[in-house]
Amino acid sequence: MKLNERSVAHYATCDSPADHAGFLRKRVERHHVHHHSTSYQRRWFVLKGNLLFYFEERESREPIGLVVLEGCTVELCEATEEFAFAIRFDDAGARAYVLVADGQAAMEAWVKALSRASFDYMRLVVRELEKQLEEACKSLAACRKSPRRSSSSSGRKRHLSNPALQPPQEKPTTLENGYSTWSSGGCVAGGATCIDHDGGQTKPPPLPPRRCSAAGNATGSPAPGLSSAMLDSPVSPETICFSKLHSWYGQEIAVLRREWQERQKRGHP
Repeated sequence: MKLNERSVAHYATCDSPADHAGFLRKRVERHHVHHHSTSYQRRWFVLKGNLLFYFEERESREPIGLVVLEGCTVELCEATEEFAFAIRFDDAGARAYVLVADGQAAMEAWVKALSRASFDYMRLVVRELEKQLEEACKSLAACRKSPRRSSSSSGRKRHLSNPALQPPQEKPTTLENGYSTWSSGGCVAGGATCIDHDGGQTKPPPLPPRRCSAAGNATGSPAPGLSSAMLDSPVSPETICFSKLHSWYGQEIAVLRREWQERQKRGHP
């Protein structure tokens, strides 16, 4: 295969992004008449597509060598140097490139990048992606042919849309002047009277008893100024509304306020 040296050199040094780059040591073998020597040269390698360039220095303007990564395999190899790997070609007489990385992470990164650089690998990736796309299109077509809504889901929707078929919901407990009222079942809102299942009417539960100090003294006798009507429970058909309850509790406050004013006039705290 012939390559235009000027075009290749321009491609190696142009601003196009590199797939991988870094320093590697390349093994160099020299054969002499009486002995054989092996040495390693530190070179700057740049991978672009399926072309592996190497430069004498990182700032060099032209590459000193090129490896076309087609029909090759990248594998770890045994060498005197640690973190060594080799680029071998299928041809019997082809040259093998033995390279040494600076560490384990660098060696793994280079092996992965070089293994994915050939067109053969890219062809396999494209075939796999085309297969996945074909399966996805078949699955999408099958979903479009199937009915969008099943009979069970439509029946459930009709059931939920019909108020008569919905399960009964318990009404929350309402508050009336700070106290809970029973509004479930056949009770009337507001806590006035409740209709039981037999058709009769029953009064709602009574309010908690008031404090003894507010309605009388320690002996339990009524406080002076409070009439018998004021001691009656406000929960009755005549005192359902809030204004009547407010007036009923206000009488007690008025009596306590008059007692306090009289004690102030007599000089008692």
